[in-house]
Amino acid sequence: MQRKMFPVLMTTLIMAIGTTVIAGDMPSHEQVTTALKSIVKEKNGGFGLNMWATIVDRDGIVQLVTFSGEHRGDQWPGSRVISAQKANTANAFSLPGLALSTAQLFSATQPGGSLYGLQHSNPVDTSVAYGGNPQNVGKTSDPMVGKIIGGVNVFGGGLPLYNKSGKLIGAIGVSGDSSCADHNIAWKLRHALELDYIPGGVSPTGDDNIVNDIQDGKSASGWGHPACAPESTDIASKLPKTHPVRKVEK
Repeated sequence: MQRKMFPVLMTTLIMAIGTTVIAGDMPSHEQVTTALKSIVKEKNGGFGLNMWATIVDRDGIVQLVTFSGEHRGDQWPGSRVISAQKANTANAFSLPGLALSTAQLFSATQPGGSLYGLQHSNPVDTSVAYGGNPQNVGKTSDPMVGKIIGGVNVFGGGLPLYNKSGKLIGAIGVSGDSSCADHNIAWKLRHALELDYIPGGVSPTGDDNIVNDIQDGKSASGWGHPACAPESTDIASKLPKTHPVRKVEK
């Protein structure tokens, strides 16, 4: 009797969990935390601060939230929700055939830009962002997990995630340092998780790397992001070689 009931119970459980079950694609909380802790120790062009990281699936449902410090107060508290916004944005505005990073949306969303107003769409669900027990923040039981956070963020730190088959499965967002360092850390983190089989993007290198082409307040490509510091700009320019995106094997 018990053996007969087990498949039924498992089916019921999977149906109840719904899209939060991503077989073999989504990294674990431990994997992301370990990789994030390692990457923040590297030179990323910022202030060397601790970071938050959030991953959402293709439906925008938060899969995990973590941080690099020892305690939740070791990184800017406000950056937890920003990391979730970035993940939501990169997922919401990327496609199976086009990867867009949050950094690439900066210029287009400024007054007069082709996407002006986008940053005011899809607002954050504040009940999700600020609900639950604060003591669970950043743990596997973070109150945002399993819920849709929403939000649009248009500076560096959010990147779409593509698995080894080239399937868009969601996005990652990191926050806690300068926006340029956030982008560099997110890029390295996605690479470490091997979820960077991207189809192509609008940057000069054909990917979703940050584009630092703003001169006199105007982006030459329309996808530009302000430069934060010479070091972060230099690191970003080398990412396609130091941490190259992967190609789907055919």
